[in-house]
Amino acid sequence: MHASTSAHAAPATAHRFRWRVVDIVVAAVLGVALGLVFWAWNTVGYAWFTAMDALTPGLGGIAVGIWLIGGVIGGLVIRKPGAALLVEVLAAVVSMLIGNMWGVSTVLSGIVQGLGAELIFALFLYARFTLPVAMLSGIGAGVGAWIFELFYGASPNILKTLEFNTIYLVSLIVSGALLAGLVGWLAVRALAATGALSRFAAGREARREV
Repeated sequence: MHASTSAHAAPATAHRFRWRVVDIVVAAVLGVALGLVFWAWNTVGYAWFTAMDALTPGLGGIAVGIWLIGGVIGGLVIRKPGAALLVEVLAAVVSMLIGNMWGVSTVLSGIVQGLGAELIFALFLYARFTLPVAMLSGIGAGVGAWIFELFYGASPNILKTLEFNTIYLVSLIVSGALLAGLVGWLAVRALAATGALSRFAAGREARREV
């Protein structure tokens, strides 16, 4: 009995993790849309980042969360291995191609942030997509950003003080939880409520809640 159940469970799991054409299309659409959000946030977010950093060095991380939201939304909507990473990277590429001050480092940062978000969904075996998981995913992306900036660039953060790096890490964690995790979760619920996600589990859950 146990062997039979396991045999049926394996194909079911494989089917759940298999990417459909609609998954790829929606990932691309989300990547482009969020890339435009990133591009717009490049001005607003960077101004906020600079102002907070001038107030207390490292506190600028509180503005970073919107740049982390791609992985959260991608994971919550598509719910397949690689979705969080793919959407975050696509959004970073779009932001770079439109034009920003960071160039190719935008994509490198997107890869690390997407991996941070992806890791959280993987830890829950791509089976839980609640608000706490979304917030943890945002935190994972924030920690990824912190590690990347610790070692990357002409003046990596590892050369700065322990106080700066501690404040920056805490700021990224808070921003990742709220601006990426909470806002991302609310955005997916709002999108699902319109019926746009009817072919996804997120959309079906929204219909059951009505």
